[in-house]
Amino acid sequence: MQPILMSRENFKQLVESSDFVIVDFWAEWCEPCKRFDAVYAQAAAQYPDIVFGKLDVDASPEIARQLDVKQIPCVVAIRDQVIIDGQVGEMTTAEFDTLIRKWRAFDLDAIRAHFDQQARLGG
Repeated sequence: MQPILMSRENFKQLVESSDFVIVDFWAEWCEPCKRFDAVYAQAAAQYPDIVFGKLDVDASPEIARQLDVKQIPCVVAIRDQVIIDGQVGEMTTAEFDTLIRKWRAFDLDAIRAHFDQQARLGG
């Protein structure tokens, strides 16, 4: 599966409708971003159950600001609408694969319990 181009028009919908999203924040002028592109595309093909999105920080700077992205390339992992981790900089295929496996194994039970408790308390 090819990475999906994300923008302010589809970002929220993709995150809300997907269990696991990895977002690559990039820019056309960013050489390290261009080098990482092949690694990212390969991972998208290897993990078809994960939504891989690409967000141009120049075209959608407000999303980058909301997620506190200050450097690119930057990938952010979102599971069940919760940001669980991020990584700045280029990575090899092996390094990125290790991160994806770590993110997939991340236990969301404590986070779910926290949000359940907040909902019960009305907060």
